[in-house]
Amino acid sequence: MTIPLENLFEDYKRHVAKINAALNANLSPCIPLVKKIGDYILQGEGKRLRPLFFVLSCGLCNYTKADIYHLSTIFEYIHVASLLHDDVLDNSELRRKKPSANMTWGNHFAILGGDFLCARAYEIAITSNNMAFVHNITHTLSRLVEGQFRELLYSNNLNISKEAYLDIITGKTALLMSCACACGGIVSGAEDEHIRLLGQFGLNMGIAFQLIDDLLDYTSSEEAFGKPVGKDIREGKITLPLIYALSEQDSCEKNRLGDLLKNNRASEDDYRRLVLTVRNSKAIDKVRQEAISFADRAGRCLDSFADSPYKQGLLALNRYVIQRTN
Repeated sequence: MTIPLENLFEDYKRHVAKINAALNANLSPCIPLVKKIGDYILQGEGKRLRPLFFVLSCGLCNYTKADIYHLSTIFEYIHVASLLHDDVLDNSELRRKKPSANMTWGNHFAILGGDFLCARAYEIAITSNNMAFVHNITHTLSRLVEGQFRELLYSNNLNISKEAYLDIITGKTALLMSCACACGGIVSGAEDEHIRLLGQFGLNMGIAFQLIDDLLDYTSSEEAFGKPVGKDIREGKITLPLIYALSEQDSCEKNRLGDLLKNNRASEDDYRRLVLTVRNSKAIDKVRQEAISFADRAGRCLDSFADSPYKQGLLALNRYVIQRTN
């Protein structure tokens, strides 16, 4: 049984509707502006991937009680909080094809909105009465912040290694996906090995997701991607497509570009040329192959689980991650 990708999210409408209802309910008892900011960034084209990972992982471990949707909101609130903080750090103007929250309400309210969503996520986590569940979430949030620190430390540094880049995206993106999957096993009372495998599934899928995201930043269009193409390099983020593309350049050119970026002297023409350099290099195919490799690794983590609609759903999401265009 294989779920066709074109029908993937159609099949999940039931889950997504319940996740959205829980997201709204959990934000209702707060001051109007907080709810307004939360609703603003939660609305739109978000596919609720992280809550879906949690819900499907619970189902894979034979746990289908109604509280899974309430608990699933934790992972979306933490994700959205990280986006609110990210946009302030990056001075971003767009998020999901509309003005970012910091552009709409200002940095102070955007930061506080993110803080509130993290606090609400903790409140919900505690209702699980499961310390292993709470510990996993707390540890993940700590690592997420560490990933953000690492990204800032390597800002505009063209000498960043592939290993350092992978550390950054593991902390900033993959660990929250890993946490959502592993926590599905934890609340289900699954055996330790199954919890570990679910965590590894989410981790490898999360790395594949971010590799494709970083690739789309150079290859997509603003209309399809929902944010300006080449946004990462303008914000000082050196990602794997650029690391690979620059490895094909001579040292003089790499040093020249590094000097421009480090001293904030790069012009729009310089940024456009960098985007073209990546597009015209072998980096695009190399990064895509690496993403496929991580997704394949993720898929193998589910081999020991019995076949079910939940397993097929997770495998379909794994395929979607590397085939998506936005």
